[in-house]
Amino acid sequence: MKTHYVLLLSAVLLFGSNFQAKSETKTSAVHDSAVDADGLPERWQYQPEYMQTAPADDPWWKQYNDPLLDSLIAMAEANNYNATAALKRIELAKRQVTAARASLYPQVGVSAGWNESRSAGAASNPATASHTGSYFNAGANVNWEIDVFGRVAAKAKAAKAGVQVSRAEYDGVIVSLCSELASDYFQLRTYQEQYRITLQHIEVQKANVRMTELRHEAGLGTGLEVSQAKTSLYTTQSSLPALEASIRTMANSIAILAGVYPESLAPRLLEQSQAMQPAPAVLSPGIPMDLLRRRPDIVEAEMQLAQYAAQIGVARKDFLPALALTGSIGTSAHDASNLFGKNSMEYSVGATLSWTVFDGFARSNNVAEAKLQLEAATDDYNLTVMTAVEEVENAITLYNAAVDQVKALQSAVDESENTYRLSVQLYKDGLSDFLNVTNAQAAYLENQLSLASATGSVYSAQITLYKALGGGIIQ
Repeated sequence: MKTHYVLLLSAVLLFGSNFQAKSETKTSAVHDSAVDADGLPERWQYQPEYMQTAPADDPWWKQYNDPLLDSLIAMAEANNYNATAALKRIELAKRQVTAARASLYPQVGVSAGWNESRSAGAASNPATASHTGSYFNAGANVNWEIDVFGRVAAKAKAAKAGVQVSRAEYDGVIVSLCSELASDYFQLRTYQEQYRITLQHIEVQKANVRMTELRHEAGLGTGLEVSQAKTSLYTTQSSLPALEASIRTMANSIAILAGVYPESLAPRLLEQSQAMQPAPAVLSPGIPMDLLRRRPDIVEAEMQLAQYAAQIGVARKDFLPALALTGSIGTSAHDASNLFGKNSMEYSVGATLSWTVFDGFARSNNVAEAKLQLEAATDDYNLTVMTAVEEVENAITLYNAAVDQVKALQSAVDESENTYRLSVQLYKDGLSDFLNVTNAQAAYLENQLSLASATGSVYSAQITLYKALGGGIIQ
């Protein structure tokens, strides 16, 4: 395990140093080698192999072989409001792409109507009679901006990058949701394991109380021993309410994460579980660098860079002229029956080339603002990578520490159990005080509870490591 740690951490640190983007060049790990004169990427490549694997294709939690955990995560994916809201934001981003592309097509409208008007003859001569007229009309009109200079295409490109940002955001929500739910689930099982251990010791302590009472009645023991046995029993019993509250609170948290009310899940979650099994070992199925690049927050930062780079292109397109075609065709006639006569037809066709020559430097300011946004996003990206490296290093450290702690505590539990059995036997033989029995049992109970907590910490550290690397680390 130590060797795995050194190899994994070395690769991650090497990746972090090589992968850091430089704000001076304004480049990112997702663009290719083509760079324009200003150092900005001309093209951005979507690399799906570095995107977060969907939970349906990367069910890391199934290696725990717990059907209830599987069903809880499935419920959370379907019902959790953070997840469903993030999914809707993806659809919203797709709609924005469609809206941007809509300008590539002509806008067509139709109209029909009837008009009656009266003109005042006295406006020109008092003797002139007023004139009244009416007519029907029907027609269609077309307006089409020809995307000769790529203005519309640039807007669509920026919108497509926004879709990738939303997808990465959704992946991040799912990773956090699954890891948080699994962590709470194993914390619940840890509390239940501690509760089970406590109940076992209470039964043993009740037997010790009966033993000391019988020895006291037979004149082989003292009332002090009876009192010591009862004190130990009552002390252990007093810890049950706090454990029960912790179990219930954690069950409520799991239900909310799953997107349901606690009452609907409480019967299943509060069932007494069997003794916790040791957590499976962590294996690295691929290169840590690749795993780290799959982190949704890093992917989101990359896609955000792509979006800001595309927005620079949009701002630059505003310096170019716009070409538009307009046209209309229709009919007008005094009587509706003559609307389609040969003398009723009318039409117009026109082309307009517009070019803003001066706008008070507004367009230059827009380009400068877009560049500053890209530089700020580059800094955010660099910070995201550094944070990812730190989280991975901390997660590996915590995991190895938890594994070592379990090994040490297991030895302590074995020895404390042996100490307790020997102290009981010596007490029965009259060779030791009962206080040694109570002290040995208290140490035995404490070590068992600590072992249960440490075992839960191993599960928690595994889940933290999964989250830090973006999934797929446990096989």
